[in-house]
Amino acid sequence: MAGRINDDDVKAVRDAVPIDAVVSEYLQLRNAGGGNLKGLCPFHDEKSPSFQVSPSKGFYHCFGCQAGGDTLDFIMKIDHLSFSEAVERLAGQAGITLRYEEGGYTAGTSGRGERIRLVEAHKAAALFYAEQLGGAEAEIGRRFLAERGFDQAAAEHFGVGYSPAGWDHLTRFLRGKGFSDKELILSGLAQDSRSGKPIDRFRGRLMWPIRDISGEVVGFGARKLRDDDNGPKYLNTPETAIYKKSQVLYGIDLAKKEIAKTSRAVVVEGYTDVMACHLAGVTTAIATCGTAFGGDHIKILRRLLMDNATAEVIFTFDGDAAGQKAALRAFEDDQKFAAETSITIAPGGMDPCDLRLAQGDAAVSGLVDSRTPLFEFALRHIVGRHNLENPAGRAAALAEAAPVVASIKDLSIQHESAVQLAGMLGILDEQFVVKRVAQLARWARERGNQPQQGRGGGRAPQEAPTAQPPAADRGGPALNLRSPAHRTERELLKLALQRPALVSPAFDAYGMDEFTAPPYAAVRQAIQDAGGAAQATEDYLVRVREAAPNDTVRAMVTELAVEAIHAKTVDEVYAGVQLVQVRLRAVDRRVLEIQGALTRLSPQAPPEQHAAVQQELWVLQQYGQRLRNRGAEGL
Repeated sequence: MAGRINDDDVKAVRDAVPIDAVVSEYLQLRNAGGGNLKGLCPFHDEKSPSFQVSPSKGFYHCFGCQAGGDTLDFIMKIDHLSFSEAVERLAGQAGITLRYEEGGYTAGTSGRGERIRLVEAHKAAALFYAEQLGGAEAEIGRRFLAERGFDQAAAEHFGVGYSPAGWDHLTRFLRGKGFSDKELILSGLAQDSRSGKPIDRFRGRLMWPIRDISGEVVGFGARKLRDDDNGPKYLNTPETAIYKKSQVLYGIDLAKKEIAKTSRAVVVEGYTDVMACHLAGVTTAIATCGTAFGGDHIKILRRLLMDNATAEVIFTFDGDAAGQKAALRAFEDDQKFAAETSITIAPGGMDPCDLRLAQGDAAVSGLVDSRTPLFEFALRHIVGRHNLENPAGRAAALAEAAPVVASIKDLSIQHESAVQLAGMLGILDEQFVVKRVAQLARWARERGNQPQQGRGGGRAPQEAPTAQPPAADRGGPALNLRSPAHRTERELLKLALQRPALVSPAFDAYGMDEFTAPPYAAVRQAIQDAGGAAQATEDYLVRVREAAPNDTVRAMVTELAVEAIHAKTVDEVYAGVQLVQVRLRAVDRRVLEIQGALTRLSPQAPPEQHAAVQQELWVLQQYGQRLRNRGAEGL
C-alpha cells in the first residue's frame, strides 16, 4: 500500500491549482467585491448567491450552509472524494508527481483511491474507443455518423469512439494498463460472464463518452449499429460510484462556459442532437443520459445560470406524443427554476439532428429562436384536452387551468396570463377569469401552500442580498451581530486572518477573555495555537484551520477569512480603531467588575486590600482614558 502523501507535495498541489479555477469548473462565479467572487452554493439549494471564494486566501465559504475550506476541501465535498483522492486528482491536473512517506515514490496503483481509479479507467477506455473508430470494423459506425452529417473532426471534438465486437478487447487493454478485474466491474466497463471472467459491457457499438461538469469521463452512451445486436438501441453505463444518470448532463463540459456567459441553456434529447446543435452554433446544448430531466439536473444548471434576470432554459422536444409528454414533465419541474423556461418543437416531428441534416445549421439556430414559453405551452395542452364548443367543456378547461395560472407569484404576469387564458377558452368576459384566478391565488396563500414560482410566466422576485450573511446569527445568544461588541470583535478577527500585518504585533497580546463571543474566543485561541498573527507566513490560514479544535471552529475560521472587511479603506487607521474598540470594551468590563468588588468589600477588610483594589481600578481607568484620547497609540 502507498503511504501518506508527502506534506510538501500536498502544499505544492494547494499552491499550484487556484481555488477560483477549480470552483469555476462547477459553477458560475461573479465579482463580489473586495477581491472575492460569489456564486450559487453547490451544496444547498438557494436563489441568491451566498457562496464566496477568496482567490487570495485560497478559501471558499458559504454563508448559508456554512460549507467552507480550501481547494482540497471543495473537491472532496463536491465529488465525494477522500483527502488522498482529492490530492491525487489535483496533482494530476497540475502535473505534480506525488511522493508517499511509506515506501517513497509509488508508481503503482494499490494506494490510489477507488474513485480516482474508476475515473482513470474511463479516461483510458475513452482513448481506446476513439482509436478503434478508425479501424476497419468500425466502418459501420463511421457510416452512421456520416449519414447524420458528422465528419471525423466532429467525432474527434466530441470524443466519439467504437467498441469492438469481440468479448474482451477493452478488458484485456485495461488489464494491460494495470487495472484489476474488480476495478473493471466496479467501473461498469466490464461485466461478469457465465465463465466467471469479466467481459466487455459494450461490444460492437458507437460510443459517446459522458463527462461530468469538470470534464472527467464518468460513463458512456453506446448506440446499437447491427441488426443482430439484441440489446437496447442505447445502452448506458450502469450506476457506479462515479456515474449517476440523474446527476450528469451530456455536453455540459463543452457547454458550461457559454451557458454561464449567455445565461441560456438548451436542453435536447440525445447525443446526436447535442452534436448537431453545437456544430450549428448553439453551443449551450446539453442532454440527459437515459433519464428524464429532473431536479438534480436543474441544480447543475442553476449554478451556471446564477438565476439572474435574463436566465433562460429552452427545451427542444420531438413533436410526437412522447415529446409532448416529456415537455409536460419538464413543466412540472419548471417552478424549481428562477429562469425563463421555453419549449421549441421542430417541424415535421424532426429532432435537431434531423433538422440540421435536412435544412442546415441556420434551421437549428432558428428552431431555438422560435421558442414558446413553456407555461403557455402547458396551458394550451390543458385547454386542448377539452371541447371548447360548449359551455361545459369551457368550464372544465377553466377549472383545470385556472389553478395553474393562480400559482404565479408575480401579480402582473398572473393577470396577463389570466387574460391570455380567457382568450384561449373563448370566454369574452376576461374579468370573470381574472377574478377566478385571483380568488384561487388568495385561497392558496391563506392555506399556506402557495407554490414556489420562478419561471417564465411567473418569475419569483430575486432575494435581496443582506448586509450581513445569514450565518452571522447562528449559535443563538453566543453570537449576535446586533451587538456592537460582537461586530467589532468580528472585524478584528477578520483583520487578523486576512491582513495580519495591520494588527501585529498588538493583536497577539490580546487575551481570549477580550472576545466576548465564545466562537470568536475559540478563533482567537486557534490563531494563538498556530503561532500568532505576527508569524503569518504563506501557510498561515492553513495552520490556523489545523489548530482549530473542531469543525465548528474551523468553519468559523474559514468564514472570517473569506468574508469582506466592512471598510472602504482597509489600512492601519481602520485596524487601529478595531484594536482600540475591542481593548477598550474589555477595560470597561474590568472596571465595572472592580467597582462591584469594591462595593462588596467589607469595611472590616484590611486597608491594604482596599488600597490594592483601588490601585487596580485607578490604573485601568487611566489606561481607558489614554485609549480614548490617543487611540491606537495608547495601546
